[in-house]
Amino acid sequence: MIETIARVNLMVNEVLKIKKNRLTPDIITGNEKRIALVSGIYGDELQGEFVCYEVIRRIKEDYASLTGIVDVYPCVNPLASEAKTREIPGPELDMNQLFPGAKSGAMGEYAASCIIDDIISEEDGPKASFCLDIHGSNMYLEEILQIRLNDDVVDDIMPFAAKLNTDMIWVHPSTQVKSGSLVYELNQRGVPSCVTESCAAYMIDQAEGLQLVDGIFAVMKQMGIWQGEINPVRNPMVAYDNQITFVNAESSGMFIPTVRVHDMVDAGMHIGSVVNILTGTVEEKVVAPRSGMICGIRDYPAIEMGSLLARIVSPD
Repeated sequence: MIETIARVNLMVNEVLKIKKNRLTPDIITGNEKRIALVSGIYGDELQGEFVCYEVIRRIKEDYASLTGIVDVYPCVNPLASEAKTREIPGPELDMNQLFPGAKSGAMGEYAASCIIDDIISEEDGPKASFCLDIHGSNMYLEEILQIRLNDDVVDDIMPFAAKLNTDMIWVHPSTQVKSGSLVYELNQRGVPSCVTESCAAYMIDQAEGLQLVDGIFAVMKQMGIWQGEINPVRNPMVAYDNQITFVNAESSGMFIPTVRVHDMVDAGMHIGSVVNILTGTVEEKVVAPRSGMICGIRDYPAIEMGSLLARIVSPD
């Protein structure tokens, strides 16, 4: 069932509508669990919208196997999506810094408040038992499929995260996390939540998207929401900040990588060059400072000194 969870009148008789698709079993017992899938907080991240489509499509193919409630919020920042921008157009606000929002606030705060209230609402069913916020990296960096997780909620989230079929779970110190994000606010309110990142902005990687969809169905099966067949899921690498190495440019120019995400590299290995397009010279030969797997690589080639070129995750 399609529902409008937020409605704001705009200029020139236009209306902002944020919608969700609620999928429920044919027979409701009152004991159902509920999962919330959110995407489109940033208008340039399209990967999550593909994942939402595929989840809905698969459920509709085998509706009899649905034994819980699946709430899909495929695009919660529709103005940014239509404008193809990251922030809310006009005020240029980062929506993922506006939660929990306020009903009396401006458009973005009001929308954020409606989203939070709908996920935690118990009026038409149980409060969500788990929420997945699906992101798609940014226009500068391509990333492997990963979960971002705070160390103060690991015990609550790991049973879900371990089933999501990602390549990596990156655990951050909670002292580095700022309030204002959807996931932070939901965890504060007792809804276990985490973020996935993958691909790059303005892109859809179907293989990674389908990989995550398999994980979502595995989580739904674990929660008792899905009784149908599921595909096997992989065991993700769990990495902490001390296992992640950032490779930054020491010069400006055009970055030409020689590796891609998932590639294994040894310390000292050549992973790319920064070139001068005017003189035809190599300004910097970029080497891996540490052995490990490339978990992020610069996708937008024009760089300045200090630009992030790559991330490497090491097993220890």
